[in-house]
Amino acid sequence: MSQVTEHGGGVWSLRVPIPDNPLGHTLVHVLDTDRGPVLVDTGWDDPDSWTALTAGLASLGTSVGDVHGIVVTHHHPDHHGLSGQVREVSGAWIAMHAADTAVVRRTRGADPGVWLDYMTAKLTAAGAPDSHLTPLRAARAGGRMRTLPGLRAALPDREIVPGELLDLKGRRLRAIWTPGHTPGHVCLHLEEQHPADLPGHGRLFSGDHLLPGISPHIGLYEDPDDTTVTDPLGDYLASLERVGRLGVAEVLPAHQHPFTDAPARVRELLTHHESRLTGLLALLATPLTPWQLAERMEWNRPWDQIPYGSRNIAVSEAESHLRRLVKLGRAEAVPGSEPVAYVAV
Repeated sequence: MSQVTEHGGGVWSLRVPIPDNPLGHTLVHVLDTDRGPVLVDTGWDDPDSWTALTAGLASLGTSVGDVHGIVVTHHHPDHHGLSGQVREVSGAWIAMHAADTAVVRRTRGADPGVWLDYMTAKLTAAGAPDSHLTPLRAARAGGRMRTLPGLRAALPDREIVPGELLDLKGRRLRAIWTPGHTPGHVCLHLEEQHPADLPGHGRLFSGDHLLPGISPHIGLYEDPDDTTVTDPLGDYLASLERVGRLGVAEVLPAHQHPFTDAPARVRELLTHHESRLTGLLALLATPLTPWQLAERMEWNRPWDQIPYGSRNIAVSEAESHLRRLVKLGRAEAVPGSEPVAYVAV
């Protein structure tokens, strides 16, 4: 596929690579405005990614220095990573939802040792075995601190307010809050007639919320000092229904490829998660910890082939599904179990 794709109406996408990741690339979208180009996401903080971004802009007859603003769909490093470099060159403003800005602030301000302590405590509570916890404890004791991703990503200087139009001269771009993949994920509705006159109203920059062939990860991004029990899967499912009602002509996601018929894709994802929850209830006929549940869930490869770091993500997703089942009254914690096990009711 070409590195640059024109979508019509002053919208392009640039394929910006993600190093050592099966997704391959992020689709950074370029939106022409009366004040200059605005980027929807920026790509991973990596030299090859930077080269792809700058080359893609040059092929459009513009440059990083011309970028007027950056709208970040969510804080993940394959979306927000190059924002700092873009701002250094261009002075562009950066907008993000407040909930994800809070995550960025915590990441930048956290000592890696605090992060290791937090991860160890979370995984212990989830029932992780000593073999998985030992590397974290050894890293903490030996001072081999993990470098957190996204540290060069810039702190946003504008807040994306759900439901409001962004300040883009000559464009109507409305923010739709779609939490679930992250607490502050947003989709962006470009309210205009579709260039190809497809049925529907405008286009949707969907970030990772709505993808044509992938169900995005639903995990936990919690402040260690906040004891509020969140329900990210419930947030995601409600967000899907909200997007499905927009009636957009085309979806421009951050991975894979553009597609039409957003309501059909929304229905597929809702069905997928309901089927998954039903399958988990069958597994929970016997009490299981979040770790044990993750071991038994279906992934894109057998559990023993899932890399160490990806197991942490898998356990986070298992816990988000458990929270949904508990909130629905379909599962409950087993009194007195430690680590806490859950069982279907």
